[in-house]
Parts: sequence; structure tokens; C-alpha cells
Amino acid sequence: MPRTAPELPFFVYGTLLPGEPNHDLFLRGRAIAEQPALLPGALLYDGPGYPYAIEGHGTVRGTMVTAAPASYAELLIQLDRLEEYVGPGHPGNLYERVARDVRLPAGKPPGAGTARAWVYFAAAPVARSLRSNGTLIPGGSWLTRRQPPPAPRTP
Repeated sequence: MPRTAPELPFFVYGTLLPGEPNHDLFLRGRAIAEQPALLPGALLYDGPGYPYAIEGHGTVRGTMVTAAPASYAELLIQLDRLEEYVGPGHPGNLYERVARDVRLPAGKPPGAGTARAWVYFAAAPVARSLRSNGTLIPGGSWLTRRQPPPAPRTP
């Protein structure tokens, strides 16, 4: 099968994050590196059990995942299916897969600075709906949308 896309790492920000349900299903054993990363120029909105990133004046917090070369082609197909991405601008897309620069933590080689990665952004009709009726996740972190349970009181 000819490759039509560069083998970029993936910037994940929702259910594919370490500790979230889709991480083990899709990424365990297929990633050779995972590191915290930031996606500038984006906002994060709550969805029906998963988030949506859209273009905007903010920063989304996530993880950059580098796939094992032998797993890359299969992983790309599986993530495109998961994110309901058919192809660029397709009317059936829930998300669009686009290449963006993500910021990596300074002083943590390899990769201090920025790197190009695939990001799944909400498709245009979804993004329009989110802008008018969506629930913005403050701080751009999917993991902070849930309030931690209160600590037990000790006498």
C-alpha cells in the first residue's frame, strides 16, 4: 500500500492519553516514545465522552506519541478509523487529521523545542457547533475536566 502521508508522531489530547481507555487499546506496544507536549493555537472542548480540539487562541495539553516504525502504517489506519477521519475535507469526517507544530518541554532531550505531529482537529461543521454551543475545557487539559474525589477525612 503506498504511503500518502509522512510518518509523523501523533499529538494526543483525550482518550488516547496515557491512563485513558484508548491508550492501551491502540498505543500499547506500538509506541517507542511518549512525552508531554503542548499544542499552541488551539482550544479544547468537551464532547460525548471524548474531547475536540479546534483552532483558537489557547493551548491544548497532551502527549506526543512516536509510533514504532513497524507499527506505523497499521496504527495510522486504526487512529483514522477511531477518529472517524475518511480523508482531507471529506463530509463524513468527525475529525480532520492535520500536521501541526507542537511544543515539547524545554531541557528534556530528545526533542526539546518543537516537533511536527499529526493532530486530529474537529471537522469544520463540528467546530462551528462547538464555537456556538460547546463547553470549553479551561486550561486545555482533558485530564482536568473531572474533579478528583474528595480526600477521605481522618480523625
